[in-house]
Amino acid sequence: MMAQRKLARLFDVRRVIGGLFVVYGVIVTLIGFFDDSAELEKAQGVRINLWMGLGMLALGLLMLLWLRLNPPPEPPEEDAEVRPGAPE
Repeated sequence: MMAQRKLARLFDVRRVIGGLFVVYGVIVTLIGFFDDSAELEKAQGVRINLWMGLGMLALGLLMLLWLRLNPPPEPPEEDAEVRPGAPE
């Protein structure tokens, strides 16, 4: 039973989405820091990789903060005892 709770928390969609956005946000932000002049010319002078990476990073951190502030509810405990007359 305890393993099911841990798996439910581990695979909460907020954790998965937040984690992916943080990882991709860091990668795209780093790429944005090292854009050359050809890349900047294509984007009309805007460091689009840098700004989108920072946006992805912020979204991922917000998802993880949401998970931290509002954790998933605990599943109800199932009774280990079998009640008389109850189907098994």
